[in-house]
Amino acid sequence: MIASVLIEHNVKSLDKTFDYVVPENLSKDISVGHKVLVPFGSQIVEGFVLNLSNKYDPSMEYKEVINIVEKTFCLNEELLELGKFISDTTLSTRISAYQAMFPKALKASVKANINIKKDVYVSLNKEMDVDNYIVNHKKNKKEIEILNLLKEKDVLRKKINSPSLRKLIENNVVVLKSVEVNRNIDFVKEEKKNIELTPEQNEAYTKIKNSTNNKVLLYGVTGSGKTEIYIKLINDTLNSGKNVIMLVPEISLTPQIVNRFLSEFGSRVAVLHSALSEGEKYDEYRRIVNKEVNIVVGARSAVFAPLLNIGLIIIDECSSPSFKQDVNPKYNAIDVSFERAKTHNALVLMGSATPLLEQFARGEKGVFELVKLTKRISNNLPNYILVDMNDEVKKRNYVISSVLKDKINETLKNGKQTILLLNRRGYSTFMSCSSCGYVWKCPNCDISLIYHKTTNNLRCHYCGYATNKKEICPSCGSKALSTLGIGTEKIEEELNKYLPAARVIRMDFDTTRTKGSYEKILAAFAAHEADILIGTQMIVKGHDFPDVTLMGIVAADLSLNAEDYRCAERTFQLLCQAVGRGGRGEKPGEAVIQTYHPDHYSIQAAAVALSNRDLPSVAGF
Repeated sequence: MIASVLIEHNVKSLDKTFDYVVPENLSKDISVGHKVLVPFGSQIVEGFVLNLSNKYDPSMEYKEVINIVEKTFCLNEELLELGKFISDTTLSTRISAYQAMFPKALKASVKANINIKKDVYVSLNKEMDVDNYIVNHKKNKKEIEILNLLKEKDVLRKKINSPSLRKLIENNVVVLKSVEVNRNIDFVKEEKKNIELTPEQNEAYTKIKNSTNNKVLLYGVTGSGKTEIYIKLINDTLNSGKNVIMLVPEISLTPQIVNRFLSEFGSRVAVLHSALSEGEKYDEYRRIVNKEVNIVVGARSAVFAPLLNIGLIIIDECSSPSFKQDVNPKYNAIDVSFERAKTHNALVLMGSATPLLEQFARGEKGVFELVKLTKRISNNLPNYILVDMNDEVKKRNYVISSVLKDKINETLKNGKQTILLLNRRGYSTFMSCSSCGYVWKCPNCDISLIYHKTTNNLRCHYCGYATNKKEICPSCGSKALSTLGIGTEKIEEELNKYLPAARVIRMDFDTTRTKGSYEKILAAFAAHEADILIGTQMIVKGHDFPDVTLMGIVAADLSLNAEDYRCAERTFQLLCQAVGRGGRGEKPGEAVIQTYHPDHYSIQAAAVALSNRDLPSVAGF
């Protein structure tokens, strides 16, 4: 048998198959789509089997396939065709597309370090007369206690650790057995809710369910209950015998929706994201391949989950730029979802309070079915106050305005919580010499380095370059150095000075590097272990805190200066999403928006949308 293999060399000249002989010991296991190890020149490389045939050319000198990397998982026909689609539409190599689909946890080099997790249980030996043993060993109370316990159920070995157990094992009265288990993914268990849709939600649900268009845009104001509609539609899909993919912008930023899904559907859900360990990823993929799950929740790469018979693909916060991959293959998960939906005749449901302009336009033109949710469930959209920081600077309020200070104080007195948004981490934007104007820049990216006070160093947020804070200017030798601009660290410091009694926590990339840190911070805030949460844009989507009554946007126009033609649109989206985090409980919320450009059209558009107490007017924007 001859295997045509696409090798893992990501260059156009090698974007073709090479033929290898399949040795007899692998011939029964190998299939099209399997990842294999093959010799290539002086190297041993991985590659994908794209064809198997019995056409043997006697004039050729074939090398042999060395081994199959992972026998239980291979790219099926659909995913192989999808790889061609991605390659053609992104002008990337086929191998880069297949690499994006095949989980890194299943690479030969990674898989070698992953063991299948097993729990060892203690159980009674059914071939022994245990009752007779108990009669003859009455004096050993500990042994009798263990045996009586095992009569009820098997017990984990690690929960029984005593000399008496070892003696029972030696006497063959009890036996040990290994059971394969999956690594548990930590989540906060929520109580399963009975979903009762509001009249508007029910109308939206009915429109989606009866839609003849397989692309639907659910355009709903923040807090309008999009998640409840998702769950209702998922239940319908599962009842029809089909499976579901749920895409979220960044799963680590939206733990609440993940917890809700796991609480609602339990073991039927697989979770895929980069924060999982390689062992956890390996277990989740095995569960999907073994058809143990019906729902896959994950970030953009979850669109490649090897689910069969897909009936519904949900894309939450479909306006997020994180659905686009910025390295080869530079695919858009939304476009890939459309392509998979074609194959499975599935529905693609996109949801957002601030859809992209082109998404909204397609909804208006009928390319997408446009379904609207105009009202909050609580009906408590926050009031907003627009603060001109040009006036505040004259009062020497450079970071937090007098209005925002007063509102924070008022919120603390009422026993409620505050969220402050500043979409820039670190302490200061840059460090410069006051004498000659020298600015420290990244040697790789040629952009100013951000000063981080907690680590006392200068960092590049693009490539990760870091250097210790300098005391002398390399240009003029002056010691008159200063740090300018503000980041989340500086806001935290300012608040601790101004409100020493307030409990402040910060959530940004620097405080969430370790596994489970997102969940811990959000759980602490939800449990009222903190009064004020400071964070970057990761705090404005997917979170629901009923006791948050004040939302402060410290620098609303910060993203207006980004090198992005969508910067005004992104600012509009960020403001609408951020303000929407407040007033989700019984008490109405307030939002304070600080800006140096109160007349900018994007900020004005957001203000109009909030004033209308209705859906953001994307068309007007």
